[in-house]
Amino acid sequence: MIERPDIDIWALDLSEVTARRSRDPRAKVGAVILRSDNTVASVGYNGFPRGVSDDPEIYLDKPRKLLRTVHAELNAILASREPLHGCTIYVSPLHPCSQCAAAIIQSGITRVVARTNIARHSVTWAASFKEAAEMLKEADVTVKIHFPTQ
Repeated sequence: MIERPDIDIWALDLSEVTARRSRDPRAKVGAVILRSDNTVASVGYNGFPRGVSDDPEIYLDKPRKLLRTVHAELNAILASREPLHGCTIYVSPLHPCSQCAAAIIQSGITRVVARTNIARHSVTWAASFKEAAEMLKEADVTVKIHFPTQ
């Protein structure tokens, strides 16, 4: 018999499945927002805004790609059709950046669960992840980190 995963593991797994929709060949990040009753409020993955060119060549031009990309967390927040006060956002495989942390705080989300290997983060993003952690703490947003088992 297959063991039923707890809600955090299930939602993190769902965020990883959602990330597979990203067209970015290097970074695939997914986010899932659950209501307090553990039903899905929204999902998102990293990618370019709707209606703009999604040409694979742009993804290979890192500076241009970074200027165009909407992160998974922000996509999930923007795709929601309801207030998110008291919800939990699940993100994998990265910790939210400082800009996504700001959006999480402003949206009223009160809990962040991330599956990430902090040691694997690039130096480029390290300062943003550190600032995000500090901002979330200051705003009393609970953060739980799950480390990958692989």
